[in-house]
Amino acid sequence: MAEIVSLSEAIESLLNDGDIVALEGFTHLIPMSAGYEIIRQAKKNLTVVRLTPDLISDQMIGMGCVSKLIFSWGGNPGVGSLHRLRDAIENGWPLPLEIDEHSHAGLTNRFVAGASGLPFAVMRGYRGTGLDEVTPTVAPIFCPFTGEELRAVAAINPDLSVIHAQRADRKGNVQLWGITGIQKEALLAGNRSLVTVEEIVDELDPRPGDVVIPSWLITAVAVSPGGSRPSYAAGYYQRDNDFYIAWDAISRDRETFMKWMGENVLSAAS
Repeated sequence: MAEIVSLSEAIESLLNDGDIVALEGFTHLIPMSAGYEIIRQAKKNLTVVRLTPDLISDQMIGMGCVSKLIFSWGGNPGVGSLHRLRDAIENGWPLPLEIDEHSHAGLTNRFVAGASGLPFAVMRGYRGTGLDEVTPTVAPIFCPFTGEELRAVAAINPDLSVIHAQRADRKGNVQLWGITGIQKEALLAGNRSLVTVEEIVDELDPRPGDVVIPSWLITAVAVSPGGSRPSYAAGYYQRDNDFYIAWDAISRDRETFMKWMGENVLSAAS
């Protein structure tokens, strides 16, 4: 059953240096405040898993929290590159960064396999790409029924899976709606799970297209109003497009980046 705790307590107790941590949310409900708290607690040597690493991944990489990134697309959405990600890969600053790159379908299948308790998933999409020659988490496999050559992708089971949602009830049942990605698969695949929410309510009333994740699947819930900003949370606040544009200049220069992080993240309370 989910325990309702503070965000700082959740990160301190659930995430260890060297862990694999998934931070999921697709364009929307991105767990930004959880990432900020990881930075504030100076967690190290993390493997970060995210379908679309964007600003929070850039910040965690730039602050030296991340040694490996497992992902399927990386960039500042609608703007351009992630400069801290590029600096880590091209120049090893502040640390060298190992990458394991997949398509959205490939990484989704890895989560689904992990959530299903299987060692791998099977797909056609990677056949002929040569990825199995350069990526250790992709391998050729033959169908035992038809003999067709396919590709297997290794399951992924994060030590901690983190998502943001609109709300939870007092028992720790979580509700999210709007554009969703693979949040539920990430939680099911994780050995431990944390959900940050905009608010705690007495009762979850139905919403069109909502996803309800029962308390017994979740380790901890932490209230974090605005926890997805500058991303958005449907029904609560809109995307801050100006900040995504501003981040391009902030993140290009190491000193400017470090100054911004010091003033806006490290000095802020969770």
